[in-house]
Amino acid sequence: MARIKVPRKSTAIDMTAMCDVAFLLLTFFILTAKVKTEDPVPIDIPKSSIQQPVPESDFATISVGAQKAFFGVEGVDIRKETLNQMGSIYHMTFTPEEQTRFSTITSFGVPMSQLKQFIALTADQQKKYAQPGIPRDSVSGELTNWIRQARIATKALHNKELRLAIKGDSKEEYPVIKDVIGILQKQKVNKFSLITDLGSAGGASKK
Repeated sequence: MARIKVPRKSTAIDMTAMCDVAFLLLTFFILTAKVKTEDPVPIDIPKSSIQQPVPESDFATISVGAQKAFFGVEGVDIRKETLNQMGSIYHMTFTPEEQTRFSTITSFGVPMSQLKQFIALTADQQKKYAQPGIPRDSVSGELTNWIRQARIATKALHNKELRLAIKGDSKEEYPVIKDVIGILQKQKVNKFSLITDLGSAGGASKK
């Protein structure tokens, strides 16, 4: 008896579900990814054997490099509120547009007298701008006030304590770092972090 040949059919795999999952994952990573911001000045942070992720909210960084101090705080609402409070102290009024532009600046290092001029610049112009650093002397007290007002704004808006970190160049002169630590201690902030580098991954070591 002759064998009955069963016709062969090609196997087809429906990739629709897999493509949907791939696009969902891609969308998730794009929306949750945080763009790495450039420092106002080149900062070669010291190495550390301890790794702790840098928080993404209720967190402020004091960057020190080239004997200058820079300040940055996370959170659009906190930036706006801090700016308005600083305006009240130094008798300056910021327009809604200036507040919005300032809320996109992650870190800056200019005195209050140059702040409006700095805010008006484009992002590319701000990168090229020779920032002199925020005055950290006790006369103007600008760096002190930026830190204090950011702490007040965080407490008022989020009901949380602002966490602070110092990001200093490994070759920076000690007196500059000492000034910054002294400013924190005068506000009774004795717990802060030092941002260090662990191989290719950044982290913060607590102090």
